[in-house]
Amino acid sequence: MTVSIDQKNCLCLSGEQYGQCCGRFHRGVADAATAEQLMRSRYSAFALLDADYLMRTWHPRTAPAELELDPGMEWRRLDILSMSGGGPLDTEGVVEFKAYYRHGSGRGVLHETSRFVRENRRWLYVDGDVHA
Repeated sequence: MTVSIDQKNCLCLSGEQYGQCCGRFHRGVADAATAEQLMRSRYSAFALLDADYLMRTWHPRTAPAELELDPGMEWRRLDILSMSGGGPLDTEGVVEFKAYYRHGSGRGVLHETSRFVRENRRWLYVDGDVHA
């Protein structure tokens, strides 16, 4: 018996099944209620090469004209380090995270502090500062 992706653990490591976690955001049946939820769903979208979702959740002011994702990039783990604001009643939020990846024979960590805004009851990614 094959298990569907919706029944597998979510890639964002929330402990929830993908269908009840990031999958509902990716399918467009729900919007992230917090900046952290949006951060996690965007991480999962990168892992799944879901450029459409990434563009839908990127603030139009800072979004690139197009987004090419590297199928050779294998995202392995997401650690949320800190959050400021970003709750259901906030209009701004900041999430600091580390995303661990493998690319070919190399491994690395993306350490970023990301900024989010909530407009028309939807959280959007604005930009981020990458740490060395």
